[in-house]
Amino acid sequence: MAKGFFSIKSEHKPNYIFLFASLFLLLVGFISLASASSDIGKIRFNNTYYYLFEQIIKGLIPGLIGFAAGYFIYYRKIKKVSLYLFLINLVLLALVFVPKIGISANGSRRWIGFGSFSFQPSELLKITYILYIASLFSGQRIKKLSTSSGGWKNYWIFFAVSAVVGGLIFFEPATTMAVVLIFSGVIIYFLSGRSLKQIFFQIIISLAIAVLAIIALSVITPYRMARVVPFWNDIAQKFFPSAVVKTQNTDTYHLNQALMAIGTGGVEGVGFGNSTSKYSILPEPMGDSIFAVIAEEFGFVGSLILIFGYFVLFWQSIKIAQKSNDDFARLTVTGFASILAIQAIIHIGANTGLLPYTGMPLPFISYGGTSLAITLTMTGIIANISKY
Repeated sequence: MAKGFFSIKSEHKPNYIFLFASLFLLLVGFISLASASSDIGKIRFNNTYYYLFEQIIKGLIPGLIGFAAGYFIYYRKIKKVSLYLFLINLVLLALVFVPKIGISANGSRRWIGFGSFSFQPSELLKITYILYIASLFSGQRIKKLSTSSGGWKNYWIFFAVSAVVGGLIFFEPATTMAVVLIFSGVIIYFLSGRSLKQIFFQIIISLAIAVLAIIALSVITPYRMARVVPFWNDIAQKFFPSAVVKTQNTDTYHLNQALMAIGTGGVEGVGFGNSTSKYSILPEPMGDSIFAVIAEEFGFVGSLILIFGYFVLFWQSIKIAQKSNDDFARLTVTGFASILAIQAIIHIGANTGLLPYTGMPLPFISYGGTSLAITLTMTGIIANISKY
């Protein structure tokens, strides 16, 4: 199957449908970014394609290197170093709080920088956290995991690891990123072999902790409360109007602008490059709101095609996981697929009012070099596993 460090020979070819879906989303991303960032690039740098070139240099090129590494390095070799990669990532995550190393922007400290180089360690956790959790629960037999003592011991180990990750990311702050990572880790945990009795009680405990944490975070941080309240009011107005919370109109500004852009697109869209909301009305048109720009320019039909692309990507990932011949491969693919799917759901849901409005990049598409590089690296590892 494989010799040495690299995957030399495998019994199967990679899953080409998965690769084609990834390539489709990548092409859509660059096309969409070219339009969404054109006016901002022209105004700030007198270069219509400034951000497109930045995405190629800082996202696509390192992403292709990451894809090649993920695709050609035998995935079982990666398992052996997963703990060390995770620990290094935690150190990098802690460095964002160190003066002169951590970079502050828009009220957050999510980057570390050396000269002109900057990097977002929380993005790397999408790989290292999932690899570590998958390796942690793939080296033990299901029978052992299902015993009362073994199952609860592993639950608290998982809880402690996830609490450290969630806590560091929370203080950046990047709450939505923490939710994506922890939820993906929970999926891996419950697929790694639990008894039904343990699953029942552990789910209750996990949900109780999650609800209390969300309530506490919303209360102590006004900006988080401002995002949750409008979403809550939409539900309350339909089912129990007396529970509606009074809020200012500015709390729903982002969502209202996104909905206006989507509504303007109609069925067929206004055409590529013809979005008017991206000029100054729509916040973060090349990042957190890029789906609204896509919906405006390509309409309902274009949006549906994009969503179908994500569905195919996730569906093929699950097929790869089901056919994987060892637990580490199965859990790793499931974790990566969960991250990509959850990110897409949160981004699209936030822009359409189905979820509270929050900042979350759309995989393969939103502007962000680190995000694209990590996404392509995950894609390479999944494609690697699909060969075996």
